[in-house]
Amino acid sequence: MNDTTLKIAIAEPSVIIRSGLSVVLKRVTGLHIQTFEITTIDLINNYVRLHKPDILIINPAYWGAVDVARLKQDSGVGDLKCFALTSAMTDPAIIKQYDDEITTYDTAESIREKLNKLFEPAVVEAGEENETLSQREKEILVCVVKGQTNKEIAQDLFLSTHTVITHRRNIARKLEIHSTAGLTIYAIVNKLVELDEIKKDM
Repeated sequence: MNDTTLKIAIAEPSVIIRSGLSVVLKRVTGLHIQTFEITTIDLINNYVRLHKPDILIINPAYWGAVDVARLKQDSGVGDLKCFALTSAMTDPAIIKQYDDEITTYDTAESIREKLNKLFEPAVVEAGEENETLSQREKEILVCVVKGQTNKEIAQDLFLSTHTVITHRRNIARKLEIHSTAGLTIYAIVNKLVELDEIKKDM
């Protein structure tokens, strides 16, 4: 199901490291990951602006000049997460710019934990908000996670499309989560939907 795909772009000059990481990411269990490879620094800004990945992984040793905060702002992807890809000791001041770090020694399991952790702050903040979601909003959230369009949700729940859109806007505002991947992780963590239900609809 394309709506629950986590899009990850890898900006790394070495084809061996770049392609190897891409293979490892596709082995991560519990998440449907689609990877894209960025070969030169010149392509980063345009790629992020056009394709709007959920996560961007950059090798700061090679492209240390990348201003991560500026990149997020210029791309128009407000909830873009950035990982530093490292293979040796890197200046902590550089690493602090990033949301997290992946090393060339990480396993698929440790990467999965880091990806899940990336969305935890939003889940924790939204923990109490979960109680303030109306039953209808919870139903709509589940439908979104299962990949239904606004029109399909409206038909299934006997609502107007406009009402569904309004509910979706309220859900995003309350939870402060604006990507489908983030909403999917939120729904699983808060037991609104089971992973098997999502796979079944993929």
